[in-house]
Amino acid sequence: MKKVAVAIATVSLVVGFSSLTMAASDIKGTLNNDATVKESANVAIGKGATANMGSMAVKNSNVSGKVNNKANIEKSANVAIGENVTANMGAVTLQDANVKGSITNNATVKESANVAIGKNTTANMASVTMKGGSVDGKVTNTANIEKSANVAIGENTTANMGSVTMQDGNVKGSITNNAKIKESANVAIGKDTVANMGSVTMRGGSVKGSVNNKATIEKSANVAIGEGTTANMGSVTMDNATVDGKVNNNATVKESANVAIGKNTTANMGSVTIKNANVKGTINNTAKIDKSANVAIGENSTASMGSTTVE
Repeated sequence: MKKVAVAIATVSLVVGFSSLTMAASDIKGTLNNDATVKESANVAIGKGATANMGSMAVKNSNVSGKVNNKANIEKSANVAIGENVTANMGAVTLQDANVKGSITNNATVKESANVAIGKNTTANMASVTMKGGSVDGKVTNTANIEKSANVAIGENTTANMGSVTMQDGNVKGSITNNAKIKESANVAIGKDTVANMGSVTMRGGSVKGSVNNKATIEKSANVAIGEGTTANMGSVTMDNATVDGKVNNNATVKESANVAIGKNTTANMGSVTIKNANVKGTINNTAKIDKSANVAIGENSTASMGSTTVE
């Protein structure tokens, strides 16, 4: 990582690195982004700055066709510093976008760091995030992460590593997350932050089809620090969402730690948590946890390991 540190020092401002970004567009056809990044640095500094490395972002656009992102990232750093910043590494992000076709993200990240620092920051590594909009087709995320770090520091930050997150979106088709994470760390520090590692999270929205999460996590740490924070490792969490189909979680966790610290915090490891949600179909949770720790510290905190919780 010494070469990465030197590269960061020499780069003043780079907002896109082997990435594809679209806003207010109408596309009929397939969107493909294929990136190989080695020993490089991508840095965005300033209010509202965004740093994308080996990623695809679609905002306020309509796509009639497939959306495919493939990224191979090694010994590199992606950093965003400033208010409302976002750092995306090997990720697909959709905001108020409508896609009629499949969305596929296939990311391999080794010995790399993705960092977002500042108010309302977000750090996405080898993940798919969807806010608003709709998808008429499958959403698939395949992540292979090794010896890497994904960090979000600041108020209302979120750190997603090898995960699928959806807020107020609608999907007609399956959502599948397949994550293999080894010797890595995912950290979110700040009030009301969320740290997701090898997980699927839904807040609002609906899915007509199956929701599948398969996570293999070894010698890794997922940490959320701050009041009202949540740490999810190899889990499926749903809040005020609707699913018409199966919900499957299959998690294997070895020699790893999932930690949430602060008042009203929640730590979920190899679990399914459903709150104020509607599911028409079966819910399956299969968890194999070995020599691992799931910890929630603080007043009114909750820790769930290999569990299914419905409220």
